[in-house]
Amino acid sequence: MSVDVAAAVDEGAEQPDPKQNTNVYVGDPYAPGAEAAGEQVFTLAGGDWDEIARELSRNEGSAPEERIVVNMGPQHPSTHGVLRLVVETEGETVTEVRCGIGFLHTGIEKNLEFRNWTQGVTFVTRMDYTTPFYQEVAYCLAVEKLLGVEDQIPKRANVIRVLLMELNRIASHLVCIATGGMEMGALSAMIFGFRERELVLDIFEMITGLRMNHAFVRPGGVAQDLPPGAVDKIREFLALMPTRIKDIEALCNENAIFKGRTENVGYLDLTGCMALGITGPCLRATGLPHDLRKSQPYCGYEDYEFDVVTWDTADAYGRYRIRMDEVRQSLRIVAQCLDKLEPGPVMIEDRKIAWPAQLALGGDGMGNSLDHIRHIMGESMEALIHHFKLVTEGFRVPPGQVYVGLESPKGEIGCHAVSDGGTRPYRVHFRDPSFNNLQAVAAMSEGGMLADLIVAVASIDPVMGGVDR
Repeated sequence: MSVDVAAAVDEGAEQPDPKQNTNVYVGDPYAPGAEAAGEQVFTLAGGDWDEIARELSRNEGSAPEERIVVNMGPQHPSTHGVLRLVVETEGETVTEVRCGIGFLHTGIEKNLEFRNWTQGVTFVTRMDYTTPFYQEVAYCLAVEKLLGVEDQIPKRANVIRVLLMELNRIASHLVCIATGGMEMGALSAMIFGFRERELVLDIFEMITGLRMNHAFVRPGGVAQDLPPGAVDKIREFLALMPTRIKDIEALCNENAIFKGRTENVGYLDLTGCMALGITGPCLRATGLPHDLRKSQPYCGYEDYEFDVVTWDTADAYGRYRIRMDEVRQSLRIVAQCLDKLEPGPVMIEDRKIAWPAQLALGGDGMGNSLDHIRHIMGESMEALIHHFKLVTEGFRVPPGQVYVGLESPKGEIGCHAVSDGGTRPYRVHFRDPSFNNLQAVAAMSEGGMLADLIVAVASIDPVMGGVDR
């Protein structure tokens, strides 16, 4: 029977000894007087290893020597970043697993409060480093919704946004398949996955000047138009990629070893996904065709033809098959983007919002074009003043708060932005799918083999940059 510490203090009763009653929380500044719900809860933090190992070894019905507590991570090649897993095993069977996060805390959301609205793009793109364009677009859509200018975004800018996001989806899925294959010993899958991803990164480098952390999508549009030769390079990629996908599928789809490691592993049905708020391939692997690009279209997705891929096995194998099929669907969308590209502006016409820099790619990388520098420095004092004010101070956003959700490769990524009417965000918080989906680790892994825990985590495809933002 648990004891309410707060009630005991109020009535002048003697405070219970936590060593005699493991269901009592004592000394927790964030939850004073809280009562455990049926079982003891362990808070994972640095320097707590001896305490956790000692407490977990006291499980009823099992002698301490029969169960082993394994500290997996945070420096571990199979945890997809600095993820700590406290794993209790009985032989090779996982009896309990807990996730410990916070080892890569970057303070990105707090930093946004000290930068203007446009500068915020530079921070959010660095959260999940495999899906930078999704963070940029989610953030910019939230800012544009606060400004009330969603309908003023040029059509060409929206097409470029969709083009970059779908290429990014391909690259992200390839990373998941490659790293997941490596963790199971399928090194050829890793080589194939990273080989094709390089093709996508080459396109990103040509368009934005960078291979990752682009800060290319800006409130009001994108930083610059597609450079000469970009469309031809993308068409070459579209022609090559289908044959490269077949290489991975021929290696894995019907491979008895690969299927043996993934089928019925990391199982989580629809009920479990709904209870934990799991989205993305993990949810669609249960057979539910939930995709925000279809149910809540944004950036003109309602004008594109593509299928929402589902599977019905609710396991790691189904998630792999979904990602492979989604790569094909993304290729379809990219091809449609190229057909929809029409001449026009790529930034909103309102010069009080549009970032004034006219960027160009040169021998020294990306920077302001010489024509733009000549104009603001030698031809127009008003243009120089406008450039200085908008770059240093930024534009003001009306007070309010909004939430915008997108369908990223890992699930729903959401941006909740709050403005107090100033030139900087009052608060920005992201719903990162890696953070939410990590809740499923225990449900997927407890009762299974220790080797299957690696596969289950890989099938979720978490990136700790997004978790510890």
